Amino acid sequence: MLKVGLVGIGFMGWIHYLAYQRSTGAKLCAFASRDAKKRSGDWRGIQGNFGPPSEAIDVSEMSVYETVDQLLNNPSIDVIDICLPPSMHVEVAIAALEAKKHVLCEKPLALRSVDADRIVAAAKKNDRQIMVAHVLPYMGPFAYAAEVVAAGTYGKPVGGMFKRVISNPDWIADFFNPETVGGPLIDLNVHDTHFICMLFGMPKKVTAIGRMAAPFGNFSPTAKFAHVCYEFDDPNLCVASTGGVIDGPGRPFTHGFELQLEEALIQFELAAFLDGCETMPLKVVTKDRNIIRPTLTIADDVTAFESEIEDMVESIRTGTVARKLDARFARDAIHLAECIQHSVMERQTISV
Repeated sequence: MLKVGLVGIGFMGWIHYLAYQRSTGAKLCAFASRDAKKRSGDWRGIQGNFGPPSEAIDVSEMSVYETVDQLLNNPSIDVIDICLPPSMHVEVAIAALEAKKHVLCEKPLALRSVDADRIVAAAKKNDRQIMVAHVLPYMGPFAYAAEVVAAGTYGKPVGGMFKRVISNPDWIADFFNPETVGGPLIDLNVHDTHFICMLFGMPKKVTAIGRMAAPFGNFSPTAKFAHVCYEFDDPNLCVASTGGVIDGPGRPFTHGFELQLEEALIQFELAAFLDGCETMPLKVVTKDRNIIRPTLTIADDVTAFESEIEDMVESIRTGTVARKLDARFARDAIHLAECIQHSVMERQTISV
């Protein structure tokens, strides 16, 4: 049984906590928080946009620390699970790896690809695994698509269109700050650049058109919304994405994809409105005109995170990081976001 220490007792920390309660291969044995109330087990008041409401937890059998350094000094901990704000990922991940702990880090791995490279290098230097919790490939239709591609069920992927759009997230005061959250490309659309890298590999060029957010303080503005075309070494691959922030609070969220394979087309889309959600359910349309509506495993808001932890356990057991947790894709997704940002700002194609 892997022993896990958690840092970052906010919304994602709460969801990870719930997932560990279901795990048979990993046990959450410790956590660190500067908040005395949270150290006492009172996690009520943690806010999020999905999942069960937060509660008070029993900490009587857990090791509880005020600082990350104290947690890292616990020799019994095998894995550090990082759910801190993105701007803190690099420092804590490297410190954990230097302390000879494996690391599971929430996305994005870093705010800059150069810092993601530093984390990867630290993992290699210390012979430990760095795994990145990009949850999208574990979620329903996206998990199905990833598995179909991996199995080659309908041949190779030849193209796709991916969408992820939100209304203005005014509950995150510094959402557009490139030094703390990173803006839509790093915090939101990194899900899609990560998924694209997993399915198709790394593009060689990106061409984007979009609009910029207003500057945040003294920092350079971030892209607010973008349409992106990805160019690969294979000229037959046709891949595009659309995403970012719209000023339309009546539809706070939508995501979906159309994945083109040699022998089939896979489609899915969900849109949230103030009066409920509307879905175009997952469908597979084969070349011989059959329409298949796959039955997905019934899941709740924690199931995908539970699957992440199962892959983390297996990664450490076998010594080989699961594809969905592989830091190479997480790093490349950040680099793609940087290239898209430059393309929007400069109005030209950017070599990756």
